[in-house]
Amino acid sequence: MRKIVILSIVGMVVIACSKGSTPKPYGYYRITPPDTAYVPFSSVNATYPYTFALSVNAQVQPRADEPYWINLYYPALDATIHCSYKPVRDNLRELTNDALDFVYRNASFASAIPEREYAHPEAHVYGVLFDLEGNTASSCQFFVTDSIHHFFRASVYCNCPPNADSLAPVYNYLRTDVLRMVESFEWK
Repeated sequence: MRKIVILSIVGMVVIACSKGSTPKPYGYYRITPPDTAYVPFSSVNATYPYTFALSVNAQVQPRADEPYWINLYYPALDATIHCSYKPVRDNLRELTNDALDFVYRNASFASAIPEREYAHPEAHVYGVLFDLEGNTASSCQFFVTDSIHHFFRASVYCNCPPNADSLAPVYNYLRTDVLRMVESFEWK
């Protein structure tokens, strides 16, 4: 009987002294965007009717479905800027409405959609940049036009479920690239 009592006490001491597990909150990987430099898009693709400052971290992927459409893929961030081009043929209102429709499809998920107008009269570039705040599929979109011949539209997408908090470094990095794109945009 004595042995049973001693073994029971030793067993309780061993069990009581062990550390219990503490649940840990779900965490996210730290995302450190790469440093960047820019090259003219026209030096990469001379046949396109537009040029802009292109990040050296982006891979240009021409799309076969439409002429002059491209994707700018960022492998380090697993994100893409989808770019489309359409010639203006008395359809500027339709092209603008389509661009606005793409932006406001995300309105139910966005907490705000601030707009910023751009005008570079000397380069005949006019446009609007949209920042979509909140958990939206696309964090940033814009379109530029010369109102007569050209219409260019782009939207930023990360290839993962949207989570504005964890993707903030990626969104900020891509927004900087988009701003550089818009500010340096020119028609050929």
